[in-house]
Amino acid sequence: MELYLFDGSLEGLLSAVFACYERKSQVVKLVNEASHIPDVFDPGYRVISDREKGKRVWKGLCKKLGKEWQFRFYKAFLSEQPEVYQHLLNFARYVIDQPPGASENFAHADVLAVSQAAQKVHREKHRMEAFVRFQKTGDGIYYAHIEPDFDVLPLLPEHFQNRYADQRWIIYDLKRKYGIYYDLEKTEEIELETAPQMSIVNALPADLLDEKEELYTLLWQDYFKSTNIQARKNMRLHVRHVPRRYWKYLSEKQG
Repeated sequence: MELYLFDGSLEGLLSAVFACYERKSQVVKLVNEASHIPDVFDPGYRVISDREKGKRVWKGLCKKLGKEWQFRFYKAFLSEQPEVYQHLLNFARYVIDQPPGASENFAHADVLAVSQAAQKVHREKHRMEAFVRFQKTGDGIYYAHIEPDFDVLPLLPEHFQNRYADQRWIIYDLKRKYGIYYDLEKTEEIELETAPQMSIVNALPADLLDEKEELYTLLWQDYFKSTNIQARKNMRLHVRHVPRRYWKYLSEKQG
């Protein structure tokens, strides 16, 4: 077995697939070098991310995969789980080596693992779409910060652009230290020099908020309380649909 180390990027992973064929490697263990503990007896092969090689591998995969599976591959990568990189490498080699349709063989361990990882990311994406709460800043930008289990930020622009097309907004991932900013025309990736820390109500400091924002939050909390019928309260069902780890985003949970 050969040890391959890559930089954790999608381009690097695809470059690793290319290297498998270029070096005629049979069995490869793929590891993100950021989490690798050096071994003096096996330094491993360090994969250099190469855009052209990555494009060639992706083009080869697209010939064998439909749009849905292409998207699954990407979502599985966004899960950031250490074991998923190995599954993606194995999956890519399996699909490239087999006739079209191999991706539907869920009896294959790597096909199943990639599909399951993609589904987890898909669920997290939908939860972020449902649970993100914006706050209006003093300069008219709507801001929200999140800490999702997976790196779902690249999957969110379409939903929020369609829903809030007439507003400038920022969604910032505190865990991964980057965000997306919509300027009424396009969405771009940003990094903030100093991002606020996660706190109750997903709140920004009062001095950054629009003067009416606190009032809007209180009105929303009052509305939530008035429509919540205590006699019909089913906490077990509620937690199933709104897991507790997402409550920190919801202003109605802080009143």
